[in-house]
Amino acid sequence: MDVSFFTMPIHPVGKPIAQSLREDREAFLLADRLGFKEGYIGEHTTDLAENVTSCVAFVASLAYATENIRLGTGTVNLPNSHPAAVAGQIAMLDHMLEGRFNFGISPGGLLSDAEVFGNLEADRNAMFVECINMILDIWAGEAPYNLKGDYWQITTQKTMMPEIGQGTVIKPFQDPHPPIVGTAVAPFSKGVTAMAARGWEPISANFLLPKWVASHWPKYAEGCELGNRPADPDNWRVAKSIFVADDEETARRYATDPNGPYVSYYRSIVTKMRRGGRLNLFKEDQNMHDDQVTLENVCDQLIIYGTPESVTDQILAFREQVGDFGHLVYAGHDWADQELGRRSMVLMAEKVIPAINEATKMPAAVAQ
Repeated sequence: MDVSFFTMPIHPVGKPIAQSLREDREAFLLADRLGFKEGYIGEHTTDLAENVTSCVAFVASLAYATENIRLGTGTVNLPNSHPAAVAGQIAMLDHMLEGRFNFGISPGGLLSDAEVFGNLEADRNAMFVECINMILDIWAGEAPYNLKGDYWQITTQKTMMPEIGQGTVIKPFQDPHPPIVGTAVAPFSKGVTAMAARGWEPISANFLLPKWVASHWPKYAEGCELGNRPADPDNWRVAKSIFVADDEETARRYATDPNGPYVSYYRSIVTKMRRGGRLNLFKEDQNMHDDQVTLENVCDQLIIYGTPESVTDQILAFREQVGDFGHLVYAGHDWADQELGRRSMVLMAEKVIPAINEATKMPAAVAQ
């Protein structure tokens, strides 16, 4: 199992934005030094807590400061973007990283972003599909493109000067394009099937109950079959909120503090999902009334915390619930205590992941 990193992020409203951005960047630099395989950053335009407004710009700030980690957009919210702008920016970013890049995409889930960009009442899934199709057509095609859709029209027919390069969008460093990943945030997600059928890979969100995370593998396998490719658990990324400390009391105190970064994270998520009518993510029984979904219960089910030994056992138990997966994606949270936040990542990389891999190693007789 590989360990990767993802942060939305969510910070306390009122915390200096410059400090939040600096700490988020430091977390990625630490992940690179610790051997985390991948790192993803989210984006939102209209949220004082989720205050990275451009995941492309954030990843660009890391391009020449990291050495090994594959960086990814997590995600570019395509309905809020112009496909030609995304195609050019992502291609440039892929060159900056010399191929050490994954392209994370989604329709975007923050309703205030949809409102500010004027697509709150639109079919954002249709916009998402048209946008990514146009991006791929730009990369695969040649100028002047002449792409016509329901939402965008793209051409450089009138202004091309090919002898000096004008009118052409650069192609990515990776051929034909960077690996594409998408977030899966619904039980029995049809999006997982659609992604897998197109050769893309899913990240199961860290705010889904284990029961619903488990529902993603059959949908992924279904999509792989449609795409005539093997369904490999190594390609399944599963995100979890995890806090590791040197002693159990410190872990319990930090992870369960009502005003701490972990509980505050889920308070924000639950509030948004309640307002958006999506509390089904937190219901074991879909017939439950919304009032039965409590923050305490959500945190009990979704936050893993403890010593390295305890966290190892909890992750192994979670793996038994949802099935085998190749990437455990450690969800980043606000560094309310920088020392504890850093120490958790160190213990995750140096203690927990090696212990998990030792525990799940195939016996020699079976390996032969």
